[in-house]
Amino acid sequence: MTDPILLAVYIFLFPGFLFLLALALFFQYLDRKIAARMQHRVGPPLLQPLADLVKVLGKEVITPDGVDVSAFDFAPLLALASAMTAFLYIPIIGPSPLAFSGDLVLVLYLLVLPTLILFLMGWLSRNVFACMGGLRTVTQLFIYEVPFFLVMLSPAIMAGSWSVSAIVSWQQARPWLLVLQPIGFVIALIALQAKLERTPFDIPEAETEIVAGPWTEMTGHRLAIMELSFDVSLVTGSALIAALFMGGPDLPWAIPSPWLAALGGFVVFILKVLFILFILASIKAATGRIRLDQLNDYGWKYLAGAAILQVAIVLAMNAAQVPP
Repeated sequence: MTDPILLAVYIFLFPGFLFLLALALFFQYLDRKIAARMQHRVGPPLLQPLADLVKVLGKEVITPDGVDVSAFDFAPLLALASAMTAFLYIPIIGPSPLAFSGDLVLVLYLLVLPTLILFLMGWLSRNVFACMGGLRTVTQLFIYEVPFFLVMLSPAIMAGSWSVSAIVSWQQARPWLLVLQPIGFVIALIALQAKLERTPFDIPEAETEIVAGPWTEMTGHRLAIMELSFDVSLVTGSALIAALFMGGPDLPWAIPSPWLAALGGFVVFILKVLFILFILASIKAATGRIRLDQLNDYGWKYLAGAAILQVAIVLAMNAAQVPP
């Protein structure tokens, strides 16, 4: 895409920032609605996430004593920008115009930033509960990030490319990598749940133990933007898994019209992402919070071991040149 106008539309309108903002709020609604229905509750109305965002944006901003105000204001914006930028490299209606040979690594690192910024927000607030939650955040990060990186890079090893768009194209004439790498798909879902600090991995913000953890001193627009960055990360992480393991917008049949093909691919891709969201919401609604020592035990014993096993299987298949 060389036309600067089309590129600006891609970045800012569709499937860029404005579309992603609307999709993140819609996914938050579905996430809460699915959990509510599983627990025999009604759940929120459709526009409740938007109303909550507007309300919190208008709340008073309270800055703790001795805190760098500019850093406290800038950090949530950086978290939101990193999650939104990562989304631009995922093929939604076709190969991303921003794609390059190593964009998968960039996307994975951009998705780490919101968690690191959450840790910094808790640490800089100088609140004992926020500092404790921040330490839990970064401790949890080291546990799940290793298996998450391993299984998200396994599709790149099999496809022979470090580009998300190229991995999606590689799956067009082959079975989805969900079929070829089922262990990696399961680990990716579990690690994404931990990355977003959703139940049962909401250890850093355990309300019954440390108030709200690193979120304790966030108010007003800081809280709203930081929460929005994690909503966007939910969409981006789910879209990335759908692209790497489920073929992204790839259609199982050929459509002669390029516009209809793009529309059909977009609808199929959204359905795949919704399927992943349903799994994550079901896990959140059906489980209770585990302890940090339990996560450490499960993460290093089982998740990391299974992730290494998945990589070994992929390397063996490539070495044996097993046709997928």
